[in-house]
Amino acid sequence: MAINKNKHILVIRLSAMGDVAMTVPIILGVLTKYPHLKITVLTKAFTAPIFENIPNVSVFKADVKGKNKGILGLWKLYKELKALQIDAVADLHNVLRSSILKQFFKFSTIPFIQVDKGRTAKKALINPNRTSFKPLPTTFERYAVVFSKLGYPVIISEMETLSKRLIPNSVKSLINPEEKVIIGIAPFAAFSGKMYPQLLMEEVLSTLNLSNKYQIVLFGGGKKEIEVLEKWEAQFNNCYNAAGKLSFSDELSLISNLNLMLAMDSGNAHLAAMFGVQTVTIWGVTHPYAGFSPFNQPASNALISDRKKYPAIPTSIYGNKYPEGYDKVMETILPATIVQKISEISSTSV
Repeated sequence: MAINKNKHILVIRLSAMGDVAMTVPIILGVLTKYPHLKITVLTKAFTAPIFENIPNVSVFKADVKGKNKGILGLWKLYKELKALQIDAVADLHNVLRSSILKQFFKFSTIPFIQVDKGRTAKKALINPNRTSFKPLPTTFERYAVVFSKLGYPVIISEMETLSKRLIPNSVKSLINPEEKVIIGIAPFAAFSGKMYPQLLMEEVLSTLNLSNKYQIVLFGGGKKEIEVLEKWEAQFNNCYNAAGKLSFSDELSLISNLNLMLAMDSGNAHLAAMFGVQTVTIWGVTHPYAGFSPFNQPASNALISDRKKYPAIPTSIYGNKYPEGYDKVMETILPATIVQKISEISSTSV
């Protein structure tokens, strides 16, 4: 396909939050290199704030549990999308819903390119009997292939991050009180195989708090998570719990102003990285080789569980599966190691 043929591209990425955030660097890179383009992102309403105020980007909110549910709902969605005068579709999700939309788009002449998730290679990577262990293409590289097939090649070095957003009034007092380093800590993940043990994280918090060098902002969601974060907020004088207090838009603004984020292999790591925030990630039964490292972060920022002691790592792509005895892999990452990494980065970047 000839470069610059299309003018309005539909980007499909409905979930999850971290994967939606990972579309930002490629979208920004494409728009910088091809400024005549317009992009509409098809995503869920909750993730729409990720794309706020990005020039030439609009959001179409899919109601997959309501009016866009099922085959009939997707047909209605297709007709609404087609009315936007879409010239091409970049499907960065490639799931059943988007594949059904692809079949509908075949009724038109609109090109529809789907991301290759590398499912076979990922299955081989998590096979305990693997014969090789090497990194797979990153999600950003996979997204870039889609745009290249549409006639808009972009390489990793041409991808970009978002600028800081204005601080919401509700948290202005947090930003650089007494010139402290502002650290975000997101201690939770969707699956236990990706979550640092709570007691060990409490040790990390205690050490950081006692140093009195840091203002620590805690991120999470859900009733049980918020209860834990509220406990830590009361326990440590330099901790502030943001969970359940801010809109998602305001939370993103706060994240964009962090000096550093500490997170699991989870969505908050990608939210921080899309703003160019230094991001330290803690890896359990998953591994960066699967291609889900946060954007533009050095490999040294990824703290990985001991593969000599637990050679089957990675045992799954999403952290939801692991063999007996692998529930304690993260204990091989000492709290002191995490604190030291934070200290190293904050002393050179702030």
